[in-house]
Amino acid sequence: MTPPAPQIPLDDLPPDCRDAAVVLNRDCFCRTVNHDELRRALESEGGVSYAELLATRPNLFSDTAVFVAQDHLDFMADLVRVVERIVSLPAWQDRVLAYAPQIARHVPGAAGVFLGYDFHLDAAGPRLIEINTNAGGGLLNARLLEAQVACCSRTRGGVSDRLDVENEFLGMFRNEWMLSRDGAPLRRVAIVDDAPETQFLYPEFELFRQLFEAHGIAAMVVPPQSLHFDGKHLRHDGQIVDLVYNRLTDFALEAAGSAALREAYLDDAVVLTPHPRAHALYADKRNLAVLTDDAWLQAAGVSEADRRMLKAGVPHTEEVKPENAGAFWATRKQWFFKPEAGFGSKATYRGDKVTKRVFQEIAQGGFIAQAVVPPSERSLRVDGVEHRLKLDLRNFVYRDRVQLVSARLYQGQTTNFRTRGGGFAAVFAVGCRAEGACGQTLSSRD
Repeated sequence: MTPPAPQIPLDDLPPDCRDAAVVLNRDCFCRTVNHDELRRALESEGGVSYAELLATRPNLFSDTAVFVAQDHLDFMADLVRVVERIVSLPAWQDRVLAYAPQIARHVPGAAGVFLGYDFHLDAAGPRLIEINTNAGGGLLNARLLEAQVACCSRTRGGVSDRLDVENEFLGMFRNEWMLSRDGAPLRRVAIVDDAPETQFLYPEFELFRQLFEAHGIAAMVVPPQSLHFDGKHLRHDGQIVDLVYNRLTDFALEAAGSAALREAYLDDAVVLTPHPRAHALYADKRNLAVLTDDAWLQAAGVSEADRRMLKAGVPHTEEVKPENAGAFWATRKQWFFKPEAGFGSKATYRGDKVTKRVFQEIAQGGFIAQAVVPPSERSLRVDGVEHRLKLDLRNFVYRDRVQLVSARLYQGQTTNFRTRGGGFAAVFAVGCRAEGACGQTLSSRD
């Protein structure tokens, strides 16, 4: 079914791509998802049941797309490369590993799949709010790409590059294997999470399992306690596991159920990706404070150009300690408080909403304070009623390359997949030249 036309004449769009993206997100109510195509994309080659997915996760996908200026997409990709350069510095590694768990000092061959660089867009442009090491949604968003249809006469209809994205994801896992086991064939992958069938993104685990199987790699979705280390190999039901795609939030493998995986990892008997070292180098929230410590960055040898990028793209962040907690309480409306090892927006607090009782816990330490960057918005209609949903942008990254950019639409303090009309949304790039298209769906980027 063809989506309704935008509610604003395209000739009236501002020439500046940033202004045009704002207008389209505010005034264009078209639906870009063809649900028949989405069903086919999700159910192809076995896939997952579309009807069951909608019944159990009705707000997983939004019907609309998000428009982002091309120069904002370019800025995010550039900032990713800046962070990657800094993470490679010995001074950075010495600094962040000093407060990391001991297991992070183990140096594996693998780099770590699916870094997630999450951004808000404010009036000045994209602002990096956090980095995650086991970012979910990549394969689901690749399937969502296939279901996109034209939103305006200058937007490319239908998408043909879903397989390009999936092949890049598969190549990423093969590369992780090659970095660690040069020359040996990759035979078996375990996708590991706690009680995986109860996880919200379990359907994506199944899609990954099928993707591996379709390319001749045996795969299974299992909890960590089902794994056994025999002193030489990590096994599941007696079969050797070559590579573990790690979806655990037990980032340091400290839980009792992770014991076999931890032992095999430290013995280099399995390729684990992402791994504890990657989490320590990228995703510990205290690292955001280091990225905004200009004096330290300069002393560490970070170039002036890279420091300018960080100042423009990373909100000021500090650690909360008992000795500075009073100052943060007095200015709490300016801050967003996050646990140092947090994930999935758990135990995060907007300063203007935090209670004194909760702040007393924050004041004991273990939290960072990040300058508030309100998310931008996307307007849409649900049952004929206009709503304005918040949005954030996730860049799926491997070894400094942005593979895919997607959006998440929501209401409330944090992304929650509980908002009608919200969920994952495709990103359309708004061209910055007069002759460019008003948008094109975004997948892999150089």
